[in-house]
Amino acid sequence: MTAFPDMMSDGPKGPGQDTSLLTKPKAKTERPPLYKVMLLNDDYTPMEFVVHVLERFFGLNHAQAFEIMLTVHKKGLAVVGVFSFEVAETKVAQVMDFARRHQHPLQCTMEKE
Repeated sequence: MTAFPDMMSDGPKGPGQDTSLLTKPKAKTERPPLYKVMLLNDDYTPMEFVVHVLERFFGLNHAQAFEIMLTVHKKGLAVVGVFSFEVAETKVAQVMDFARRHQHPLQCTMEKE
């Protein structure tokens, strides 16, 4: 017989002895950050237009839209919703475009919550 080591042995260097981890630990999944969409007060945009914007782009009923419009008017700004980045960005763009097309200086912004 030849003096070759047994390739199939389960010795210290053979198959079956490797105890290293074969799977990666699962990464924690995090919720995506949310963004506040806010309307800012100005001295020129009519209150009725702001109410219309809130109803049209944020799905608020007339009473809710009127209350938020008053908050914007009295406090200078109001959060009108909290959304994912993409949704917030889209809503800001829609409101700004709509206001410009109607020649109003209404400002809509977003910031990370």
